[in-house]
Amino acid sequence: MVGATQMTIPLSEGMGPDATHFWAESDAESRGEVFTKPEVAEFILDLSGWKVGGDLLSKRLLEPSCGSGDFVLPALRRLLADAPGASVETLMPCICAVEVNRSAFETLRERVRAELAGAGFADSGARRLMAAWLHQADFLTQPFSGSFTQVVGNPPYLRIESLPRSLMARYRDLFRTMYDRADLYIAFFEKGLSLLGRGGRLGFICANRWIKNRYGGPLREMIADGFHMETYVDFTGVDAFHGEVIAYPAVTIITNAPGSATQVIEKEHVKIDVLPVLAERILSGTSDHRIRKVHNVASGAAPWLLSNASRLRVIQDLEQRLPTLEEAGCRVGIGVASGADKVYIGSDADLDVEPARKLPILTRRDLRNNRIEWTGKFILNPYAEEGMGNGMVDIDAFPRFKAYLLRHREVIERRHVAKKNPAAWFKTIDRIYPALTRTPKLVIPDIQGAHQVAYDCGEYYPHHNLYFVTATEWDLRALQTVLRSRLARAFVATYSLRMRGDFLRFQAQYLRRIRLPRWSAVSPDQQDLLRALCESDDPERIDQAVRCVYGIDEADWLALSND
Repeated sequence: MVGATQMTIPLSEGMGPDATHFWAESDAESRGEVFTKPEVAEFILDLSGWKVGGDLLSKRLLEPSCGSGDFVLPALRRLLADAPGASVETLMPCICAVEVNRSAFETLRERVRAELAGAGFADSGARRLMAAWLHQADFLTQPFSGSFTQVVGNPPYLRIESLPRSLMARYRDLFRTMYDRADLYIAFFEKGLSLLGRGGRLGFICANRWIKNRYGGPLREMIADGFHMETYVDFTGVDAFHGEVIAYPAVTIITNAPGSATQVIEKEHVKIDVLPVLAERILSGTSDHRIRKVHNVASGAAPWLLSNASRLRVIQDLEQRLPTLEEAGCRVGIGVASGADKVYIGSDADLDVEPARKLPILTRRDLRNNRIEWTGKFILNPYAEEGMGNGMVDIDAFPRFKAYLLRHREVIERRHVAKKNPAAWFKTIDRIYPALTRTPKLVIPDIQGAHQVAYDCGEYYPHHNLYFVTATEWDLRALQTVLRSRLARAFVATYSLRMRGDFLRFQAQYLRRIRLPRWSAVSPDQQDLLRALCESDDPERIDQAVRCVYGIDEADWLALSND
């Protein structure tokens, strides 16, 4: 029997605040709780191996954020069905459920009490079992005795901005995967995995952002180093929760055992009513067109590419034979963030400063149909030209600029960048390089459905919601055509996360992954055609021209269109 001793969860008094200080009395929304539908909980219990007939008395199941029992109740029913007549003592080690919120915890206790009463347990036995199984505590800060064979659940989805600063600092100290702007569920993954015994399985449903984005890197590396992603099921668009969920969810089954093949089921094959059959097929290894095996998904901290096998094959072929955008002589950057746009950005009349202290700025609103229609906004420029002094201008040399800044000083000094640099309190978050204004470039909005790529001949400075591309070899007008094509979108779709509305993020990290032939390898006729199509409203002509430049056959080109 695994872990036969009763588990205790001592309080962490004197260790600083934990989640019980902030969320014990909170509502579900504020603590990031979303309730899971029974069919999904049953599906995860199946895939994790918590099944009737599986000798559950020898196993230990942990639910680290149990709410009012979405996973605990079906897990308990399976345990009782698997071991009818089992004694209280033998059942006590089998389940551990942790919940931070008092109201949800009390509801959970009543539901478990009713379940046990219905199974014939006396009040005294039920109380002993609930004391052993159910704990109101902060899972992330509590020590546990022994390991678990199953860790299952739906961890809270809380953005880093929602965490109290002291709690965030404590979690960062405790978990190495709480990196960059990691959401709270990342810590649940790390601790859950650390509590898995050899051969144990973790089964979570939560946002899938971590499999590709920057902050998921340390967690991906942790899994690559010591675990194996056994199954990945994309639940995008599936009605898996009680209530609306913005994040794109997935079910992940990770095992504390070696392995190379990951079973992947894509969103178009996932529906609530087929989950029992899918679980049976996954567990039995039965051939099913909906289940695809991907090998060696995890490689250090690199993004995991799990979806759209046909597109991925074409992308990987292009990656083998062509240089990246930047290797082909291009540079990708992002525009300026001021920290107080209402002060730093305005019309010419709004910004009553010397002309030398403002630059025309491009924002997302200035782009229409792959063209610039400037709305007349400027940004204050507190920086000198490169190579002049320490970078900041002497505001005494610009009386109107100085007067404007002083009128808005209170707002400007509230920014973190000002508090960090009180001697340069009026600097923007990002440095402004005035020469970029005069540099020809392509500008690309971050979040897009039908993606936009516009050409700036050297008149504007980009805002931080725009990325820009400059080039030393490629003709920018020809490059505009390539970046507007199906091929560029396919590269971004392969690596980018999906946003609400199925929008993609055209961030620098994804744009840099686009492969591009050397400009010298493009024939003169092809160069001319690419230039001529830069602002074309005919996507088929753009795609045909780009396909010819890349030498991609029709079948592979069709595969690139599969978003």
